[in-house]
Amino acid sequence: MDAVFKALADPSRRQLLDRLNARDGQTLGELCGGLDMTRQAVTKHLAVLEAANLVTASRRGREKLHYLNAAPITEITERWIDAYHREHAHALADLKRALEEEPVSRDEFRYVTYIDTTPEKLWQALTDPAFTKRYWGAELKSDWKAGSPILWREFGDEFHDWNQVVLKADPPRVLSYTWHSYQKPFAEYLGWTDEQLAEGRRENISKVTFEIEQAGSAVKLTVLHDGFEGETAMLKGVSGGWPKILSKLKTLLETGEVLTVDF
Repeated sequence: MDAVFKALADPSRRQLLDRLNARDGQTLGELCGGLDMTRQAVTKHLAVLEAANLVTASRRGREKLHYLNAAPITEITERWIDAYHREHAHALADLKRALEEEPVSRDEFRYVTYIDTTPEKLWQALTDPAFTKRYWGAELKSDWKAGSPILWREFGDEFHDWNQVVLKADPPRVLSYTWHSYQKPFAEYLGWTDEQLAEGRRENISKVTFEIEQAGSAVKLTVLHDGFEGETAMLKGVSGGWPKILSKLKTLLETGEVLTVDF
């Protein structure tokens, strides 16, 4: 946590985070544009942000793209803001954004967290229905081979096939599968009408990818949920849901306890 607070203490670094919040996946040159900072200074600030896990980077050909990572902020929120005050904090933050910021359009969700576990145990937690039920509330069942279906049980006693398919499975390194469209149980849970459900089902089918890497004594988990056509209702839903699911996953693997977080 010390590295996160140190990184956030500098206004220049907060400015870089604001720029990534406005448009994720920028190169160093793009981030330097319009800033009263040298390229070298921006590079040093990005290094501090990366060390604090507030920014992650990936290669696209010769370019290095930088992404805002919400995981450390989520962990701070879960640690120091109790459930009662969290709702007030969220409401105030939403109001502040509504008054001060321009709308931001996104087409993917990216999240990076470090878990004190092994790649094998993390893979099991992502693929064992008994595990997923504990931190997710849903049981996901499959043989986890490319092309195989994924069955889902959450709202009832039966497993449902909602056309989710494994795209890639390389244990314990990479797991990727298609996401589901909106289903009747979700619509009932959300209080949607049949018309709203039909509208939601017209959205493009997205996919989620989990990348698992050894990082010293911990494991680095990168979650990329993409394939959206703009900031759809599903993207908004998973952007709010994944941080809670992954926080519960981290807590379960590190402590054996289940973090209580409302969805």
